Amino acid sequence: MHSRTPHCVFLIILLLLNFRGLPIRGQTPVNLRIVIVEGEGAINNVKQRVNREPIVLVEDESHKPVAGVSVTFFLPNQGPGGTFDNGTNSLTTATNAQGQAVARGIRFNNQAGTMEIRVSASLAGQTASAIITQTNVLGSSASGGSGGGMGRTAKILIVVAIVGGGAALGVLATHRGGSTTATPSTTIIPGTVTVGAPQ
Repeated sequence: MHSRTPHCVFLIILLLLNFRGLPIRGQTPVNLRIVIVEGEGAINNVKQRVNREPIVLVEDESHKPVAGVSVTFFLPNQGPGGTFDNGTNSLTTATNAQGQAVARGIRFNNQAGTMEIRVSASLAGQTASAIITQTNVLGSSASGGSGGGMGRTAKILIVVAIVGGGAALGVLATHRGGSTTATPSTTIIPGTVTVGAPQ
């Protein structure tokens, strides 16, 4: 048996398994880049289970998508954040044929505020990272209203009804008893009208 045989067999096995970090001869390592496709600036209503899932695209230096890249999403350890379906604050997945990876199954905690999702990608010894910034809100604040409060349109309708009712009472007082009396003038001063929820 030749003395170099075991060494050659070892190298062949490494090449067949595409040993991590050892590019095939003539193949250069891919420089990775993460592009945030969806989720940046998203507002999450923590009371609802349906929210936009963060999606990233992993590209090479030529802006071509790279499939099979290991991508890990990290939720904050404290403050506004949550957990994944696996019960932890991290999820590792792989990019699909289009080079995209999705952070599925986030369950947000009950803390409102800004949340940063860290993203890490790695392939054959090359790495890249990015941050997705989102905001967690409680109740209906995600749609622009305040939790348990009344919408702007409802407040305007109430003010119009009050002013209209006052004008109708003035007309009735003027014509009551068949006699004509001077109509008291009504002055409306612009300002902020606050209508609270029922106690």
